[in-house]
Amino acid sequence: MLKKVLIANRGEIAIRVARACREMGIASVAVYSTADRNALHVRAADEAHEIGPPEPRSSYLDGAKLVSVAKKTGADAVHPGYGFLSENAAFAKEVEEAGLTWIGPPSGAIAKLGNKLEARKTAKALGIPTIPGSDGPVEGDSVRAAARAAGFPVMLKAASGGGGKGIRTVRDEADLVRELERARGEAQSSFGSSAVFVEKSIFPARHIEVQVLADSRGNVVHLGERECSLQRRHQKIVEESPSPVVTPEVRARLGECAVRLAKHAGYRSAGTVEFLVDAELRFFLLEMNTRLQVELSVKQEDVHARGAAIELRVTAEDPFQGFAPSAGTVRGLQLPGGAFTRVDTALEAGAEVSLFYDPLLAKLIVWAETRERAIDRLARAAAEFQVGGVRTTLPLVAHLARDPDFRAAKFHTTWLDGFVARAAAEAPGGLETAALAAALAAHADSKRGSAPASAPAAGSSWAHTWRPR
Repeated sequence: MLKKVLIANRGEIAIRVARACREMGIASVAVYSTADRNALHVRAADEAHEIGPPEPRSSYLDGAKLVSVAKKTGADAVHPGYGFLSENAAFAKEVEEAGLTWIGPPSGAIAKLGNKLEARKTAKALGIPTIPGSDGPVEGDSVRAAARAAGFPVMLKAASGGGGKGIRTVRDEADLVRELERARGEAQSSFGSSAVFVEKSIFPARHIEVQVLADSRGNVVHLGERECSLQRRHQKIVEESPSPVVTPEVRARLGECAVRLAKHAGYRSAGTVEFLVDAELRFFLLEMNTRLQVELSVKQEDVHARGAAIELRVTAEDPFQGFAPSAGTVRGLQLPGGAFTRVDTALEAGAEVSLFYDPLLAKLIVWAETRERAIDRLARAAAEFQVGGVRTTLPLVAHLARDPDFRAAKFHTTWLDGFVARAAAEAPGGLETAALAAALAAHADSKRGSAPASAPAAGSSWAHTWRPR
């Protein structure tokens, strides 16, 4: 039985872990940067220790420092949460070699599945469909050969990390080398590795994820799929389960492939297997996200889906200004309540929303018997959810809830860009705001990787953010 856990994270996930530890009679240790000295997660734990300046690379991404604090405080385990170092095989191994318990999948499984190229190789060996592309990192002449073989348009993707970073869409060969250097630079800045590979760009497509649970005895089950296609800059805004378009037959095949991949890798813990699904419901592996620990007492036949759930990522961004970041002090806060409504957050009145970290403020989650009722419940809860002092994605929900295409699930991974441009015409600022939103959407690929005008310089903040999956 664990006695003390160091939580190598911040924000709402750190609070959730600290609460779980308290309920289990386990002491918890929080860590914080100087920017987070007064953050809610610091007070949620039994003790807290400063680990450096606001820049993540000098605090939350410093594995040696985190292990040192764990040893100094007498912690016998490290919980990485999500994002930051949660899917870093080297950090997991460092924790294991320090004699501490890593609350997550084994470092070997992370190494095999956490890297997109390694996951592709494993999937191919198992006969799981993968997107046409390169089998290894590309640079110089090799990127041209790989892109020609896949066929334009193509995606350039960072082999490490996730959260939409280090990704570029290239529509013709003239832009290939320039976009490769941009993708490599962002990948190096965000993940410490400049390795980039090529994949065929599939359009229109849906982003579908399958949750798996695996224990130390080799048992693996899946919990069905999540629809994650409403995105901006390759990052999810709205998720729902089940997907309104996945058929029972496709659901069964998706789940079988996800379970087979996890079993082959000797996976243990909770994880997410991500797929891209085309208009004919053919699916292709994207990657696997590796995080969090679990023990199983159920079999696949015991898992039954019921109703519909929808989650909104409430971020400190203005959706009607190209999702420009918004920072400041929370000047007032009202959280929604009611039946089947949940909010995971580290927000409180007086909290500082910083540009140094991911803009995620909260996750608003609702459930209902049907998708239609879940949409209505989300709209009601979002209207109740009030955050003063910063702009958020909450106003977007009212527009989505009355949009017939959203209601009919007629969307794909790039649909949100055009939708926001149309919705901006109804927002304060009217046509002027809509024109700006449309211009930003049209130039999303070329603008991606540049720091917003109101953000600190690239390399000091948004380039180092983490992103939950």
